[in-house]
Amino acid sequence: MTLQLVQVNFKARDDSALGRFWADALGWGMSSEAPGVTNLEPVGFDWPDPSAVCVDLVRVPDPETVRYRVHLELATGSDAHQAELVARLKNLGATPVDPGRGDVPWTMLADPEGNVFSVLEPRELYRDTGPIAAVVVDCADPRDMARFWGEAIDWTVHELTDERALLRSAEGVGPYLEFRRTPEDRVVTSRVHLDVRPDPVGDQAKEVARLEGLGARRADVGQGDDVPWAVLADPEGNEFCVLGRGLTDSAPAEG
Repeated sequence: MTLQLVQVNFKARDDSALGRFWADALGWGMSSEAPGVTNLEPVGFDWPDPSAVCVDLVRVPDPETVRYRVHLELATGSDAHQAELVARLKNLGATPVDPGRGDVPWTMLADPEGNVFSVLEPRELYRDTGPIAAVVVDCADPRDMARFWGEAIDWTVHELTDERALLRSAEGVGPYLEFRRTPEDRVVTSRVHLDVRPDPVGDQAKEVARLEGLGARRADVGQGDDVPWAVLADPEGNEFCVLGRGLTDSAPAEG
């Protein structure tokens, strides 16, 4: 594999405060590689590794008010664990969100900056994923997204229907990447995006060209020219970053 999904990146008004919430939520360690950037990863984690998709939070002056196209789903091991986790997250500052689907077994919450996420009921599928069960991306065509992302990061497709696609690392570890069909068109920039890293990192240009051949396109989100990452958009317009040589090999960075 030459391209690895390494982190989910949140734009934040206060990266440190939001980072503390998510570090407590996930039970992960928290560090900062630069002012305005907070990095979260499992304690003792040797980055990058497919056993976890880490979280980066990057401070921006005024994050956009958007429809949430990317969100996290958290795993639980029992009904009691789910109830305890929901109660703890509320104490940390999460607020309930109405899923608009009637009585469902999972709980939807919003973090202190309004990013929506779900705490799932116990599911056998997610028993060994770690605290993040899945990174979920809303889309119009799960089959097309599975084709692009499966080839982009060489993840295995575990389920493929008109309604959803479910992928996981070829090693069978870490969270799932789910593309879920939704009827709405995307009209705004998301506050949450994916970061991928070439291995070796010096293959960034080669990997960008390969991704463009798969259907990605260059994207301008105001990043400027003097950044070590390349910003692309997948075939449905979801921005993501291909990290480059400005990074150390031991820690993630803004993207």
